[in-house]
Amino acid sequence: MRGGIMFSMQQSWFDDSDGFDIALRWRESPDGEVFELIVNGMFAMDSVDASSELELARLAPPASRRVLVGGLGLGFTAGDLLDRLPDAAVTVAELSSALIGWAREGIVPGLARVAQDPRATLWHVDVAEALRTTSDWDAILLDVDNGPGFLIHDSNATLYGGSLLSAARDALAPGGLLAIWCENATPSLDAALRELGGDVWQVEVPVERDGHQITYAIHCLRR
Repeated sequence: MRGGIMFSMQQSWFDDSDGFDIALRWRESPDGEVFELIVNGMFAMDSVDASSELELARLAPPASRRVLVGGLGLGFTAGDLLDRLPDAAVTVAELSSALIGWAREGIVPGLARVAQDPRATLWHVDVAEALRTTSDWDAILLDVDNGPGFLIHDSNATLYGGSLLSAARDALAPGGLLAIWCENATPSLDAALRELGGDVWQVEVPVERDGHQITYAIHCLRR
């Protein structure tokens, strides 16, 4: 889990209209403002260190014209794609209508940056449906949970199984990239990707949080 830090909450936003709880929290720190995202009472991510979210974005092929991002988060991945790929259209599949609304309201600068860009589409949809019903993506970048070993949404377990992984591969254009963020390297996911064929590898992203070294993993497949 992208371990959080304790703080006295200064301001928060909460919503449960999509059948699960989501909260956005804000506080001031000596280094500036910090935003934290909580889903179903579990820490999902914050703005303290976005290196792994940015690394996920930077795996997209430089010539990408169509990119699907699974999970809006705090906007780091989609924002970096928009900054680096001026000719790309970026579609973000997001399960929380509230998070999309907060992005459009401009509560979080990174989310507002994505919502205000005409090349970005914020799509209120389960990423599983997006994978099954779309195609010809140059890159599909998934960061919708912590990985199969520590799920925030139990329903996301199917995302790491053969059927949806196969749908994700089939939704890629030839030479396209599928990249999946996980809290750590997951041998079962690596094996499932290898069964699909294509080039498979993983990228490790070491991060220091609260005095502890954490190594996140991004599992990749190129069609």
